Amino acid sequence: MQDECLICGAPLEYLAQDELMECAVCHRSYMSKTRCVRGHYVCDECHRQGLDAVFGVCLAETSRDPAEILDRMMAMPFCHMHGPEHHIMVGAALLTAYKNAGGALDLERALFDIRGRGRNVPGGSCGFWGACGAGLSAGMFLSIVTGATPLSDEPFARAHRLTARCLSAIAEVGGPRCCKRDSYIAIEQAVAFVREELGVAMDSHEIVCAYAGKNNQCIGKRCPYSKANHPGKGAAV
Repeated sequence: MQDECLICGAPLEYLAQDELMECAVCHRSYMSKTRCVRGHYVCDECHRQGLDAVFGVCLAETSRDPAEILDRMMAMPFCHMHGPEHHIMVGAALLTAYKNAGGALDLERALFDIRGRGRNVPGGSCGFWGACGAGLSAGMFLSIVTGATPLSDEPFARAHRLTARCLSAIAEVGGPRCCKRDSYIAIEQAVAFVREELGVAMDSHEIVCAYAGKNNQCIGKRCPYSKANHPGKGAAV
């Protein structure tokens, strides 16, 4: 099993209240509820180190399948089993596939925008806010491509409908959290939603998780992407 504490590998613990903690990487102090059982804390900025490499990948990408693009991002060395990097990567994969599928978009500007928005969603938002960052990232994607603002009408409504659809699907599976599972759920919901409401047909494929062995909290057959639920795609997990 991998990817609990990034410093020592020990299990994480979640506190009842925020405490002032020093990041073990950058040594800056932040209020947080999250640390490992040995006391190590890594801030979201340090957890996302290396993320900017995906934007060059996105600008050169030709795939119309956001889950395929996301898989390439998740295979990069910077990406951990869980973490706030997924709050940006989901939206970035959707923006890239949308552009490649014929959607009208300045991709470079949109990627800069999703990075700024996604960085504002902290790690642990799934449990502490009741809103998974992967689902929020899909809503950010739609907000960007439709030009939604707090004063807009239908774009405002559409972004909320997609976010609600993603969060509802994530809630239907239940916890504990899995950033891979929830990212896939958000992307599948977004692909269907954009086809229905915007008429842009991104591609999709049968998603089978390759990360179960790295997730201490894997829910196994209850996960829609478990190999056990996809005959012929590999050993059951």
